[in-house]
Amino acid sequence: MTTLDERHGEGARDGDDPRGGAVLDAAARHGRDTVGAHAREAVPLDQPAAALPLLAGSKAANLARAGAAGLPVLPGFVITRPAAPDAAPDDPPGIPSGVASAASSGIPASSWPALRHAWDTLSDGGRRPLVVRSSSPQEDTQESSLAGRFASVLDVRGWADFRAAVRTVLDSAHRPGEAPAPMAVLVQPMLTARVGGVMFGADPVEGRADRMLVSAVRGGPDSLVSGEQAGTDYWLSLRGRMLRTEPADAEPLLGTFELRRLARLARQARQVFDGPQDIEFGFDDHGGLWLFQSRPITAMAARPPRGARLLGPGPVAETLPDQLEPLEEDLWVAPMARGLAAALDIGGTAPRRRLRAVPVVTAVGGRAAADLLLLGAVPPRHRWLALLNPAPGGRRLAAAWRTGRLASALPGLAVDLVADVDRRLAETPPPADLPSSELASTLRWTRTTLVALHAQEALAGALLHKSPASGAGGRSRTAAGAALTALADARDARVRGMPDEHVVTAEPVVLALTAPSLHGRIRLPAVAPALEDAPGSAAGAPRAGRRPDPDGHGRGHGHPASVTGVRPFLRSVDRPGATAPVLPPREALRLRVRWVQELQVRLVREGARRLVVRGALDDRTRVGLLRWPEFMTALEGGPLPADVRERQPLPPTAPLPDAFRVAADGTVVAEHSNGPAGDGGRGVSGGRAAGTVWDGTGTPPSDAVLVVRTLDPALAPLLPGLTGLVAQTGSPLSHLAVLAREFGLPAVVGAKDAVSRFPPGSRLTVDGTTGDVRADAVRTDDETGAGAGR
Repeated sequence: MTTLDERHGEGARDGDDPRGGAVLDAAARHGRDTVGAHAREAVPLDQPAAALPLLAGSKAANLARAGAAGLPVLPGFVITRPAAPDAAPDDPPGIPSGVASAASSGIPASSWPALRHAWDTLSDGGRRPLVVRSSSPQEDTQESSLAGRFASVLDVRGWADFRAAVRTVLDSAHRPGEAPAPMAVLVQPMLTARVGGVMFGADPVEGRADRMLVSAVRGGPDSLVSGEQAGTDYWLSLRGRMLRTEPADAEPLLGTFELRRLARLARQARQVFDGPQDIEFGFDDHGGLWLFQSRPITAMAARPPRGARLLGPGPVAETLPDQLEPLEEDLWVAPMARGLAAALDIGGTAPRRRLRAVPVVTAVGGRAAADLLLLGAVPPRHRWLALLNPAPGGRRLAAAWRTGRLASALPGLAVDLVADVDRRLAETPPPADLPSSELASTLRWTRTTLVALHAQEALAGALLHKSPASGAGGRSRTAAGAALTALADARDARVRGMPDEHVVTAEPVVLALTAPSLHGRIRLPAVAPALEDAPGSAAGAPRAGRRPDPDGHGRGHGHPASVTGVRPFLRSVDRPGATAPVLPPREALRLRVRWVQELQVRLVREGARRLVVRGALDDRTRVGLLRWPEFMTALEGGPLPADVRERQPLPPTAPLPDAFRVAADGTVVAEHSNGPAGDGGRGVSGGRAAGTVWDGTGTPPSDAVLVVRTLDPALAPLLPGLTGLVAQTGSPLSHLAVLAREFGLPAVVGAKDAVSRFPPGSRLTVDGTTGDVRADAVRTDDETGAGAGR
């Protein structure tokens, strides 16, 4: 077989296939006649039978097919797999009885003389080193590559070493806990490559079919696919034009002409195999280009459709930081979206048609995310539009402020709304005392009120930049600051040991430090910080003499709050000189948002209790799996959906990226920043996950993120049980990276000092798209919920 340059040196065009179709037809005819009689035979790659995957394995069959189409494949032969196990094969000659493994015993003694002749011819009597590789029908397929799962033995010299290499390859078909894989053995000359590597006929990391990705190293591709070397990466157009290189300062291993030849080889392989290929290649010392392996690209990263919205947690994560259940989305995300849409409409910062077409805030994987373009957090997609209308959203609202109309009226509107909310809260009996019809009516009121609260809070934040209520030095009071002051007072010596639920009863302002949850227990910060100089602390209030708890943490036990009514919410409002002082309009609105959410929680819990008593719901903790219309229908006496017992909670999801788009299948695809990740990490398998660091020893945690030095293919059996994968070195085209993409496992390579920076047991968030690896703060039970508010 010839090199690409010899075959196509004159007058060749992409797509020429002088023999491919005929060879496959002949192979099929040959297979029908001979497969049933095959034991183990040495079939040259240029013979039709070598192109049969069931007989020769996928790897050898692909090379045979490529060689028949004129691509540069080294000569060789394949030791075919038998059509049926041999009854009682003998050990091969020259091997003591009992030494041959179970796998190698599939080669009967009668086959070894023919194999000896094939070896002698290809190796020139042992003077030429060989490569002995696996070739299973289960690997290199459209569904799964099984990259690196079976053995390959390089630089095989001598007949004894050849027999041992064959045994090694056949033994690799036996994997613990699995049935033996059918296995043929591919044998080719060992080529000493000047430069080698891997080429993808599409970009699997970015999910783009309009470009190619090449990774090259000095020598053969084996050090690259094993993860020992990261290689130099080249992104090419389909015609071979170089788009970019990483690392930017890497030594140039491939020139422009060589890159174009590789692109040509990728196009040829795409036509031969009807799709882009994962190709291992090498350039020899004479400049010849050789194809070592070709297989389908089995896993392409998800890619958002054109025009997909740019989303991000942004400011909404301050209010809703945790993963939500369906009913929680309807209770809190939907009113927030409507309120923000109303504020944007009033301020004229977004087209009304756009606001009606898409929600400003939505839930992705149970987590709240906002449309960053509608909120004015990112510039418009087309820069030239800024020349026509350079005012972003905030400046448009500021322009409305300058007219004096909205800004002058807004404080009064906020005061009226706050008063209405406080009055309704004070008049509402405990949920247990409400008839079901009034319980439903109160719930409807809460959703409507949240819309108004969110709308006015957004307008106040944009228009009322200077608050009339400020502390010493002109610092503005905040609900969180007032909450910290109240919490510190509640844990002072005079009320030491007060449980968290009693703190909420006595000082409801501390709810500003928590996030709403239908099932979560209210937990407050362990220790209130020194507040003498904290923004939001009471102006001029002396804090001298305050002592932290002697044991360094609060004594709240985290039990569900015992507050059954809503009047205690207003104690700090009704009595003069309370710990929740008069707040600026925006902060007062924020605090009421949290109070109304807490009222919703207690109303829903009471409604769930009644559904359980009625027998409509088997467990009140499952109420969060209902949607708003379903819950309200059941609360008013209607039936629940038939599938309610089969519904399952969403699996835990990682926090959302700062900016992302959503692919058609719902996959979150993080938006790349302009610069590289802070630790130099590179995403090689898309997705985002959070879990516990594991070093590969001992029993893994249930959410294990494996952190290793390099992407060793021996780690492949661990991948199905992992949540994420981080390596200090490696290439996006290594075998383990390919497998990570097949498993949908977020993986990052090149994370500097990852093994020492992320010890086992610590928490990590891994983004396999951007390459971002972040250590998460580990919080105790008493700290959960702290700072979740504003």
